[in-house]
Amino acid sequence: MHRKKRHHHHHYLKISSTSAASVTETCVIVLVMRIAEVRDKERQKTLEEIIYCLIVHKFMDNDILMIPTISVPADPAIRVDWWPNQEQKLESVHSPEAFEMIQSHLSLVLGERLVGPLDTIVQISKLKLGKLYAASMMYGYFLKRVDQRFQLERTMKILPEGMEKDQIIKDPAPEYQLWDPDSLIRVPPDDSDGGDDSLSDTGEARSYRLRSYVMYLDAETLQRYATIRSKEAISLIEKQTQALFGRPDIRIAEDGSLDTTNDQVVGIAFSGLTMLVLEAVAFGSFLWDAEGYVESKYHFLTN
Repeated sequence: MHRKKRHHHHHYLKISSTSAASVTETCVIVLVMRIAEVRDKERQKTLEEIIYCLIVHKFMDNDILMIPTISVPADPAIRVDWWPNQEQKLESVHSPEAFEMIQSHLSLVLGERLVGPLDTIVQISKLKLGKLYAASMMYGYFLKRVDQRFQLERTMKILPEGMEKDQIIKDPAPEYQLWDPDSLIRVPPDDSDGGDDSLSDTGEARSYRLRSYVMYLDAETLQRYATIRSKEAISLIEKQTQALFGRPDIRIAEDGSLDTTNDQVVGIAFSGLTMLVLEAVAFGSFLWDAEGYVESKYHFLTN
């Protein structure tokens, strides 16, 4: 009887040792995963810094001063856009074909600017301004990506038949939106016939070969080209937007709707809006280049 107790006690100790080892092993696995997670975050942060430095260097190479943080004055009638006009410098970083599409993007998001002088001040919410900036960065990213392929195929003379011919092509945006329509700023023109159609009378709508090429691409390719490739790039778009406009102050109201009553209204001229959009598009274009460089150099961007 005494031996049985001793034997049973010995068996109990054996089970306890096994359980302790299992728990220890589990703890080690969790700890290793946690360390890997911290390392991944640190790696992502480091890669973001490298990509951002490359982008800023690109602006400096082109002698472009980046727009500083936008502070909101007490009086919304006071302009916030006192940065210099750099339209020509921002235009020069793109191919002529790409800039033609950027001009269409400007017409779409700003409306027909010919309704008034470029120093005309408009009132717009800071949240909507931030959404416009972020959307324009994504548009610039997409545009550089597809233009790179277009220029390569044109150089190699393998463009689809008819792509080299001058054509009048409607904007491809209606069927495939590359930005959030809610972020667009629309200034109604004097007449109901406004829009890009008015350009056809002057012949300015011709030679949009890149736009024609974009329309030629299938939906799956467009979706892939309009998708940001890495978490680092997505994070940079968010951080760049927040650096200029701050974090959006959005709360959930009692009825479940989004409460943006604390959103601030700012006064900005058409010229300032133009600079914001052009800088954002250039940032997105530089982001594509920098992301590709880092990927080729380090081979481990986070998907």
